Amino acid sequence: MIVIDEFKGQYSCFSNFYPRQVKYKDKIYKTKEHAYQCQKATNQEDFDSIFNSSTPFQAKQRGKQIQIKKYWNQFKVSIMKQIVLEFFKQHGDLKDILLSTNTFLLIEGNHWNDTFWGVCNGVGENHLGKILMEVREILRQGSTT
Repeated sequence: MIVIDEFKGQYSCFSNFYPRQVKYKDKIYKTKEHAYQCQKATNQEDFDSIFNSSTPFQAKQRGKQIQIKKYWNQFKVSIMKQIVLEFFKQHGDLKDILLSTNTFLLIEGNHWNDTFWGVCNGVGENHLGKILMEVREILRQGSTT
Protein backbone atom coordinates (compact mmCIF):
# COMPACT_ATOMS: atom_id res chain seq x y z
CA MET A 1 0.00 0.00 0.00
CA ILE A 2 1.26 3.45 -0.89
CA VAL A 3 1.17 5.96 1.97
CA ILE A 4 1.25 9.74 1.82
CA ASP A 5 2.12 10.85 5.32
CA GLU A 6 2.90 14.52 4.76
CA PHE A 7 0.79 17.11 3.03
CA LYS A 8 3.68 18.88 1.30
CA GLY A 9 4.81 19.47 -2.25
CA GLN A 10 2.26 18.25 -4.77
CA TYR A 11 0.01 17.18 -1.88
CA SER A 12 0.12 20.49 0.01
CA CYS A 13 -3.47 21.19 -1.09
CA PHE A 14 -4.60 18.51 1.37
CA SER A 15 -3.56 20.81 4.23
CA ASN A 16 -6.21 23.12 5.67
CA PHE A 17 -3.61 25.88 5.50
CA TYR A 18 -3.38 25.65 1.70
CA PRO A 19 -3.79 29.19 0.32
CA ARG A 20 -6.93 28.77 -1.78
CA GLN A 21 -10.41 30.06 -1.02
CA VAL A 22 -13.41 27.92 -0.24
CA LYS A 23 -17.06 28.87 -0.42
CA TYR A 24 -18.99 27.37 2.47
CA LYS A 25 -22.53 28.30 3.53
CA ASP A 26 -22.65 31.32 1.21
CA LYS A 27 -19.40 32.85 2.49
CA ILE A 28 -16.01 32.80 0.82
CA TYR A 29 -13.17 32.00 3.23
CA LYS A 30 -9.46 32.51 2.64
CA THR A 31 -8.67 28.86 3.46
CA LYS A 32 -10.29 25.67 4.71
CA GLU A 33 -8.85 26.51 8.15
CA HIS A 34 -10.60 29.89 8.19
CA ALA A 35 -13.90 28.21 7.24
CA TYR A 36 -13.56 25.53 9.90
CA GLN A 37 -12.53 27.85 12.73
CA CYS A 38 -15.33 30.31 11.94
CA GLN A 39 -17.91 27.56 12.46
CA LYS A 40 -16.96 27.40 16.16
CA ALA A 41 -17.99 31.00 16.82
CA THR A 42 -21.01 31.75 18.98
CA ASN A 43 -21.13 35.46 18.15
CA GLN A 44 -20.42 37.80 15.26
CA GLU A 45 -17.40 39.45 16.88
CA ASP A 46 -15.56 36.13 17.24
CA PHE A 47 -16.63 35.06 13.76
CA ASP A 48 -15.33 38.29 12.24
CA SER A 49 -12.06 38.05 14.15
CA ILE A 50 -11.39 34.60 12.72
CA PHE A 51 -12.78 35.41 9.27
CA ASN A 52 -10.50 38.45 8.94
CA SER A 53 -7.38 36.65 10.16
CA SER A 54 -4.52 37.27 7.76
CA THR A 55 -3.24 33.69 7.85
CA PRO A 56 -4.70 30.24 8.53
CA PHE A 57 -2.36 29.93 11.52
CA GLN A 58 -3.80 33.12 12.97
CA ALA A 59 -7.34 31.84 12.31
CA LYS A 60 -6.51 28.63 14.17
CA GLN A 61 -5.05 30.54 17.12
CA ARG A 62 -8.10 32.79 17.33
CA GLY A 63 -10.35 29.76 17.12
CA LYS A 64 -8.66 28.42 20.25
CA GLN A 65 -9.37 31.63 22.17
CA ILE A 66 -13.12 31.93 21.71
CA GLN A 67 -16.06 30.37 23.44
CA ILE A 68 -17.07 27.56 21.10
CA LYS A 69 -20.52 26.30 20.26
CA LYS A 70 -22.14 23.88 22.63
CA TYR A 71 -21.72 20.27 21.46
CA TRP A 72 -18.94 21.36 19.05
CA ASN A 73 -17.01 18.14 19.60
CA GLN A 74 -20.01 16.11 18.47
CA PHE A 75 -20.21 17.67 15.03
CA LYS A 76 -16.75 19.09 14.26
CA VAL A 77 -15.72 16.11 12.11
CA SER A 78 -18.90 16.40 10.05
CA ILE A 79 -18.30 20.11 9.51
CA MET A 80 -14.70 19.50 8.46
CA LYS A 81 -15.87 16.88 5.98
CA GLN A 82 -18.38 19.32 4.47
CA ILE A 83 -15.72 22.02 4.09
CA VAL A 84 -13.16 19.65 2.57
CA LEU A 85 -15.73 18.26 0.15
CA GLU A 86 -16.80 21.74 -0.95
CA PHE A 87 -13.17 22.78 -1.40
CA PHE A 88 -12.32 19.94 -3.76
CA LYS A 89 -15.61 20.29 -5.66
CA GLN A 90 -14.79 23.96 -6.26
CA HIS A 91 -11.21 23.45 -7.47
CA GLY A 92 -10.98 20.96 -10.34
CA ASP A 93 -7.18 21.09 -10.48
CA LEU A 94 -6.93 20.13 -6.81
CA LYS A 95 -9.69 17.55 -7.14
CA ASP A 96 -7.56 15.89 -9.82
CA ILE A 97 -4.62 15.73 -7.40
CA LEU A 98 -6.79 14.11 -4.74
CA LEU A 99 -8.24 11.62 -7.24
CA SER A 100 -4.73 10.81 -8.48
CA THR A 101 -3.97 9.29 -5.10
CA ASN A 102 -6.20 6.34 -6.06
CA THR A 103 -6.35 4.12 -2.96
CA PHE A 104 -3.28 5.55 -1.22
CA LEU A 105 -3.45 5.84 2.55
CA LEU A 106 -3.53 9.55 3.45
CA ILE A 107 -2.10 10.51 6.82
CA GLU A 108 -1.93 14.06 8.12
CA GLY A 109 1.52 13.61 9.61
CA ASN A 110 2.62 16.50 11.77
CA HIS A 111 5.15 17.61 14.35
CA TRP A 112 2.85 19.94 16.33
CA ASN A 113 1.24 17.16 18.40
CA ASP A 114 -2.14 17.12 16.66
CA THR A 115 -3.24 13.58 17.34
CA PHE A 116 -6.91 14.22 16.63
CA TRP A 117 -6.78 15.46 13.03
CA GLY A 118 -3.46 13.82 12.26
CA VAL A 119 -0.64 11.62 13.47
CA CYS A 120 2.41 12.78 15.42
CA ASN A 121 5.28 10.43 16.22
CA GLY A 122 3.17 7.47 15.12
CA VAL A 123 0.24 8.37 17.38
CA GLY A 124 -3.06 9.82 16.27
CA GLU A 125 -6.60 9.36 15.04
CA ASN A 126 -5.94 10.91 11.59
CA HIS A 127 -9.43 12.33 11.16
CA LEU A 128 -8.31 14.72 8.40
CA GLY A 129 -6.66 11.90 6.49
CA LYS A 130 -9.81 9.79 6.84
CA ILE A 131 -11.96 12.70 5.65
CA LEU A 132 -9.74 13.20 2.60
CA MET A 133 -10.04 9.51 1.72
CA GLU A 134 -13.85 9.66 2.15
CA VAL A 135 -14.07 12.80 0.02
CA ARG A 136 -11.86 11.17 -2.61
CA GLU A 137 -14.33 8.29 -2.83
CA ILE A 138 -17.35 10.62 -2.98
CA LEU A 139 -15.72 12.58 -5.80
CA ARG A 140 -14.70 9.40 -7.62
CA GLN A 141 -18.27 8.09 -7.53
CA GLY A 142 -19.62 11.46 -8.61
CA SER A 143 -17.23 11.66 -11.53
CA THR A 144 -18.34 8.27 -12.89
CA THR A 145 -22.10 8.77 -12.62
